Amino acid sequence: MFYLSKIEHKLTLPPSLLALPIGEAIHTELERLFLDKVIANLGLCTSVYDIISIEGGSIFPGDGAPTYLVVFNLIMFRPFPGEIITAKLVSSDADGLRLSIGFFDDIYIPTHHMPNPNHYVPANSTKGTWFWDFDEENDLSFGINYSDEIKFQVQSVSYPPIPVEQPKESKPFAPMLISGSLDQDGLGPVTWW
Repeated sequence: MFYLSKIEHKLTLPPSLLALPIGEAIHTELERLFLDKVIANLGLCTSVYDIISIEGGSIFPGDGAPTYLVVFNLIMFRPFPGEIITAKLVSSDADGLRLSIGFFDDIYIPTHHMPNPNHYVPANSTKGTWFWDFDEENDLSFGINYSDEIKFQVQSVSYPPIPVEQPKESKPFAPMLISGSLDQDGLGPVTWW
């Protein structure tokens, strides 16, 4: 789920940070640039772990800021396919579930990855509840409620291309999407098991 990623970056340090010790100033600027940002095919940056090396400090003509070549490690969030994660239910609609793990909210469980057999009961046009029909003969089904902690298995992690134009009524662009599944034993709300 979390791993270190070694990055080499040419960093221009703003003059406002030059009063700080160089290591602290560079760490502050790296956090501003990378923290809470998605890097395609690497994941979501959660922290600057350490700085391995700092070289340079050249000031180019016409520029009042020194430029350094910095090698550093970032702590990245990118779950691997097959990993089991516990999350909270954010929304439930006819297309499936949307989950959150607190710092990341773009986790989706599509309808074809829900426990089978199942059915959906709409509460209104945008919300509803999914049910797992555990024993159809005895009319025994288990609902997925908004207060539930849900265990899911990661199916895929994708990085959609940035749209050129986005209609106003569409949902906000997500630079990283996780698709999950509840269709195995032990998955779903922890209260089921």
